[in-house]
Amino acid sequence: MTVRTGIFGATGYTGVELVKILARHPAVEIRFVSSQSSAGQMLTAVAPTAPPLPLVPPQDAPLDEIDVAFLCLPHGAAAETAVACLDAGVKVIDLSADFRLRDAAVYEQWYGARHPAPELLAEAVYGLTEFARDALSGVRLVANPGCYPTSILLAVQPILQAGLAAGTIIADSKSGVSGAGRAPKQSTHFVEVADNFSAYNIGQVHRHWPEITQGFGLWQANPPDLIFSPHLLPVPRGILSTIYAPLQPGWRLADVWALYAQTYADEPFVQVLAPGQLASLAHVTHTNRCAIGLAQAGETLLLTSAIDNLVKGAAGQAVQNMNVMLGLAETMGLE
Repeated sequence: MTVRTGIFGATGYTGVELVKILARHPAVEIRFVSSQSSAGQMLTAVAPTAPPLPLVPPQDAPLDEIDVAFLCLPHGAAAETAVACLDAGVKVIDLSADFRLRDAAVYEQWYGARHPAPELLAEAVYGLTEFARDALSGVRLVANPGCYPTSILLAVQPILQAGLAAGTIIADSKSGVSGAGRAPKQSTHFVEVADNFSAYNIGQVHRHWPEITQGFGLWQANPPDLIFSPHLLPVPRGILSTIYAPLQPGWRLADVWALYAQTYADEPFVQVLAPGQLASLAHVTHTNRCAIGLAQAGETLLLTSAIDNLVKGAAGQAVQNMNVMLGLAETMGLE
């Protein structure tokens, strides 16, 4: 089986990572990579370590030559491109936020614009792969989760599913600078980031907050509140989330660890660390793995969850979703 793919927005950090993964995937043929700003150049002109592929304007992308389109585009533009791809009979994996939120009004509230394709929201599958496999098989449209939500939702799923959470969950998350995208901003310039460490959009104001709380509701009817505090780390890539979760009285760390070990026993990309071991970026960078560590402080469970924001938090998870959608081995191209 050969899967013909096209990548929209191939020159961003996520797009380049995705092209690299797909180029080594044994069942994939890349038919085109597109860029609005760099069309006419080779991808290597923007990313020297990427495969030497010509960048085409998105409006010239040959949709009739592909089976799956990956959208590494800004919100709004992604939904519009998704409609064109679906109309052409192409399956879509969207790495933007356009199809993650189920409610168009919530999307408008958080992204400041009317949703370009609200009729597709009910169809889109939220692709947190470990808990979406049955829904992914054969679908047309996948909403790839955000990077922060991936690190948090994988870490808290077992306690939410088991009904152990007993109060507000605090997620204190730190991301490498690539999470802010390639477009230059004053706050992500080298001089601003180096030798610095800063919080931003803390509490309940970051755009990933409604996505994470929506995810909580997948596993618990009345989920706990969330305080989400993202930080910018002076490193290129990786996310480390330290999560404080008060649990029901009487729990023991050994039992909760056993719950996590059982939940993720057969998962190729989730590693539950040995009791007392804490997750770090070194466990996961340049891999599609999520590492989870557990500790205890009184009645509060302390979770550390690490992912590579460009791989498990974006491009790698997108390929994992494609593999499941098409009935390929889930680990193919990601080993």
